[in-house]
Amino acid sequence: MQNTLNLTKSQKIFVAELVGTFGLLVSATGSIVYDGSLGGVLGISFISAMHFIGIFLVIILFGKYSMAHFNPAVTIGFFIAKYITAKQIILYVSAQAIGAFLGTLFVKYVFGDYARLGLNSPNYTYPVGFFFGIEIIATIFLMGAIFLATNIKKLSPAFVSAIIAGTVSLDVFFLGSISGASMNPIRSLTPAVFTGVLNDLWIYWSAPFIGASIVGIIYKKRFAK
Repeated sequence: MQNTLNLTKSQKIFVAELVGTFGLLVSATGSIVYDGSLGGVLGISFISAMHFIGIFLVIILFGKYSMAHFNPAVTIGFFIAKYITAKQIILYVSAQAIGAFLGTLFVKYVFGDYARLGLNSPNYTYPVGFFFGIEIIATIFLMGAIFLATNIKKLSPAFVSAIIAGTVSLDVFFLGSISGASMNPIRSLTPAVFTGVLNDLWIYWSAPFIGASIVGIIYKKRFAK
């Protein structure tokens, strides 16, 4: 009898991106919600550490199947750099969307309805152009780290995962209080939809795509074969 779990490449990508994005949402927003349930006593150090642990694990577990995008902006960056085809964009983003919504549902009903479910929000004490630019820069750091880590030969999967997860963690620690440090449109979308707070989505559905596209264009022109 043929093994019914013998998935095609596209199916493996879909499952990996769905489950990986679920894990990313749980670690990223779950840490914020859990801290909120405790009155914020754990703070940004805990939240950044949980980002690192969660992202490190999902990259280790699923990177070999889908290149561990878990982020529509990263998917566009990979497309521009010619790692994936236009047809694959829908495959990646649909899986990411499902995983993100399931992740937010999990956080809401397991951790509770605190801290607006980990909603990304910019700091309006800064000018709009400043925190918008910071969100672009944060995504440039992320996309740059991804291309760097995945293109250095002989790096172990654990080290690749640590570079990428560490970049996200540092972005959250140093830039989260300014721009929200989302770097990920789908991570920002689902808490906004569940809370009904949609005012800032324009930032997180534009700046990360700009940042990832900039790095994708540079990589394509300077380094891609």
